[in-house]
Amino acid sequence: MDKVCAVIVAAGKGRRMGAGKNKQFIDIMGRPVLYYTLDAFQRCCSVDKIILVCAAEELDYVREEIVKKYGFGKVKALVEGGAERQYSVFNGLKAAVGCGIVLIHDGARPFVSEEIISKGVRHAGQYGAAACGVVPKDTVKVRDESGFSETTLDRNRLFLVQTPQCFRLDLILGCYEKAISGEIIFTDDTSVAEHFGHRVFLYEGSYENIKLTTSEDLAFAEAILSKLK
Repeated sequence: MDKVCAVIVAAGKGRRMGAGKNKQFIDIMGRPVLYYTLDAFQRCCSVDKIILVCAAEELDYVREEIVKKYGFGKVKALVEGGAERQYSVFNGLKAAVGCGIVLIHDGARPFVSEEIISKGVRHAGQYGAAACGVVPKDTVKVRDESGFSETTLDRNRLFLVQTPQCFRLDLILGCYEKAISGEIIFTDDTSVAEHFGHRVFLYEGSYENIKLTTSEDLAFAEAILSKLK
């Protein structure tokens, strides 16, 4: 069976959080956000190893204060991130060579479940590319340039994509090589695959699988943790 590698992208600065430090290092109930993210993949039996992508100036801190401190033995490499997210992902993918399946996940998305991870592995093996997500709860409208509602979209056909985004490594690495060489900028891994002609299977994620982006998200994160404990 193909080895499964999780690439955890934690190189962003998270300026919208306004915390004065990398949002992955913010404490929630006594432990940093990145701890909870890594713990989810460490515990999942479907994942063989973890590649952790960090900012160059934070590599030593992450190695000592998170990976070693909490005993994350599945973390096999810490990789320096790039100026844009896609360069960070690309560096992580290159370090995952030797694996058959790769899951790309946001470091600031700490509440991913074992079920979501395992389904992603299975769907990536079956379809080549897959991503989890949820149907929007609110009505979604298209607004025109004057600020008026132009049309209402059928929310049952809409999908808010989350991570992990899951692929056969050869497929997504090949797509990223083309994107990087062509200097095409993407902010989403499934968009890279789609741009180069690959279909992406979408499967059910969770409304709790949030990405911590602003300070308001921290209160929600504490509520989720309190429920899980």
